[in-house]
Amino acid sequence: MNLAYRMRPSTLDEFIGQEHLVGKGKIIRSMIESDRLFSMILWGPPGVGKTTLAYIISKETKSNFFSISGVSAGKKDLEVIVEQAKKDKEKRTILFIDEVHRWNKAQQDVLLPYVESGLITLVGATTENPSFEVNSALLSRCRVFILNSLGKKDLEKLIEKSLKDTEKGLGKYKKIIEKDAADALILFSGGDGRVVLNALEISVVGYKENKISREIIEEIFQKKANMLYDKKGEEHYNIISAYIKSLRGSDADAALYYLLRMLENGEDPRFVARRMIIFASEDIGMADRGALIQANEAYEAVSKIGMPESKLILSHITIYLAKAPKSRAVANALGLAQKAVFDFGAEPIPLHLRNAPTKLMKDIGYSKGYTWSEGYVGPSNGKSFLPEKLKGKKFYEGK
Repeated sequence: MNLAYRMRPSTLDEFIGQEHLVGKGKIIRSMIESDRLFSMILWGPPGVGKTTLAYIISKETKSNFFSISGVSAGKKDLEVIVEQAKKDKEKRTILFIDEVHRWNKAQQDVLLPYVESGLITLVGATTENPSFEVNSALLSRCRVFILNSLGKKDLEKLIEKSLKDTEKGLGKYKKIIEKDAADALILFSGGDGRVVLNALEISVVGYKENKISREIIEEIFQKKANMLYDKKGEEHYNIISAYIKSLRGSDADAALYYLLRMLENGEDPRFVARRMIIFASEDIGMADRGALIQANEAYEAVSKIGMPESKLILSHITIYLAKAPKSRAVANALGLAQKAVFDFGAEPIPLHLRNAPTKLMKDIGYSKGYTWSEGYVGPSNGKSFLPEKLKGKKFYEGK
């Protein structure tokens, strides 16, 4: 068994992270302590404790526990579990579905009546937004809890505990980790506790040195650590801000510098490409109608090609966007139109713009006064496309 499996906590007090859910007085802890469970979806990135939390909930509430995968399990697997739950109604049955978003609508529909009746308490785990991936009927019968990436203090605690634990951890090796090595390990993990434990085990078991150095961690991950760049920290936002402001100021050299600082330190190239797409509409807009196409093509290209070749594509479009003419007309029009929506509320749609599929609608004036011909398209007799109260309003100032 690997370290990540051996170090899996078995009680809530051993669980690391997610204090907003399992801390004193918080909802999941309170739910367990009062033994009042309800079906739930645990939504969060990999390696943050979704599966472990499901095991702990079942153990501490003395429930029957079944675990299946949304990737490989199907209707027959569910039927077996349902039959077991019916035979042992005196005891609560928890069904944990890992990657619940991978179950299709038909499979989710089969589960629905058993969740609704309370025969099964569902604990689903997903890395995807459940609003899009879990059908609304099932979702309405579950509480959604968001689990966050593990923070630096959480991961430091995990590393320390693993190196000291002689029973389940790596304590028997009597090794220590240097601070900058631990920082690099945490940085490279992306908040994934499983990644931390797997790399830590390699650094202890696979190397003879008594001290785990930054060089060992870099060798394991096959990249260099820049401690000033944290993809979830302030420097991440500082550099992307500098990059966007350089594009806005048409400084291609500065934009390229900040681009490479991000990419060389492990930033996801798709993150940069997404920001390019936003920039193309917000800051270039109608001044260069091709900019949005170019930025979107950059995203498509880096999604297909990956690193390190994506550096060339992103550099290419960075220079293009920096040198393109700039216009805020689209962003300004958006702001003014949005303000009008809030200021004027749900103004009635003019009758002449409404569709008239029935005789009654035609008789009361729907579509009357709207012309659609080769010579002219639009309202006649001085009528407006906008509701009466907004007649004459201008949002977009441009060609």
